[in-house]
Amino acid sequence: MSERGRNARQVTRFLDSLRDGKRLSEGVPMAGGGTLQIHLGVETPADFPFVENGDTADMRILALADSLAKARSEVIFITKDANLRIKADAIGINSVDYVERGSRTSLDALDHLELETPQEAIDQLFQHKKLPLDRLVADDPGPNALLLLRDQANPQHTALARRQPDEDAISLADLPRKVSGISPKNLEQRFALDLLLDSRVPLVNLVGKAGTGKTLLALAAGLMLTVDAKRYRRLLVARPIYPMGRDIGFLPGELEEKLRPWMQPIFDNLELLLMDRSESRQAHDLHPVRYLIDAGLLEIEALTYIRGRSLPNQFMIVDEAQNLTPHEVKTVITRAGTETKVVLTGDPDQIDNPYVDAMSNGLSYTAHRLRGHPLSGTVVLRRGERSALAELGADRL
Repeated sequence: MSERGRNARQVTRFLDSLRDGKRLSEGVPMAGGGTLQIHLGVETPADFPFVENGDTADMRILALADSLAKARSEVIFITKDANLRIKADAIGINSVDYVERGSRTSLDALDHLELETPQEAIDQLFQHKKLPLDRLVADDPGPNALLLLRDQANPQHTALARRQPDEDAISLADLPRKVSGISPKNLEQRFALDLLLDSRVPLVNLVGKAGTGKTLLALAAGLMLTVDAKRYRRLLVARPIYPMGRDIGFLPGELEEKLRPWMQPIFDNLELLLMDRSESRQAHDLHPVRYLIDAGLLEIEALTYIRGRSLPNQFMIVDEAQNLTPHEVKTVITRAGTETKVVLTGDPDQIDNPYVDAMSNGLSYTAHRLRGHPLSGTVVLRRGERSALAELGADRL
């Protein structure tokens, strides 16, 4: 029932669909060109360089690739297995990684844009809160593009703006002074809150290193829109279950007790945001986080149990989304019902899932594939605000 098992079943069904009046052993012409053939392998030669590994699936595949390379003019060996790629290269076979189209992306392309602008344009933006797009740029940066406008004559005179998702205009990032008791500390955090508080953008990706405030900002916006503004019925927070380093094994207790260690970072951030909200207790002795859970305003769960659910009118935060595969992210996003907002947060440099990397993980994949769509926005947070030590560790270690 794993992701690998699902992929195997999908490939099996695809191969079976090609058998209509044709034989896979002889080769089936493909619509896009070329021929697909199933080969049962060859006998491993006695002098094969890696014969000491025995009759394993990997060695059968490598021996077949070697046999085909000797019999044909060109063979390209495609595999996700880095060890097999190295072994194939060692015996002279052209070996490459399998990369899904659009799955390997650079975060630099998702950064905000800086534009030198006449002073009067910035003044008009502050006065009217909005400007026609053609007043500033010739090429449309796309819906929800983030812009730092800098005065040509006075570089210290700036404005933060965003290309509107539903019209050819930019708007000033005009935020409340505080959101759930916190204020943005840099321009990237202001960009993030601008997207998080806009109900017209139902998918927001917050990408950044440790300590940049991704989870805290998402939770602050979620609490404000759910508890204070009543715009959403519930704040749902979920995380994938991937341990850092060696797993300590099974955890005792009921489901909530088992999840507590995994969800502790969420509880820590919520307690920080709620510690001064005495009104949340309403004369109850409950901890404010427990009170919101019991009141049905907050739900915290593992992503393991999200398949098959439909989640309407909820503010949904998926933390540590860099540990998800593109398929898992698709499963999460397709749970969103009407009036639901989904926020993906994560750091592509802190991946515990062995089957994805900094460019092919679900968070980076989603940010790139949905870039420029009116329903999606991405902020790359680069400046750490947790502490000087945390910033030093994130940069140097």
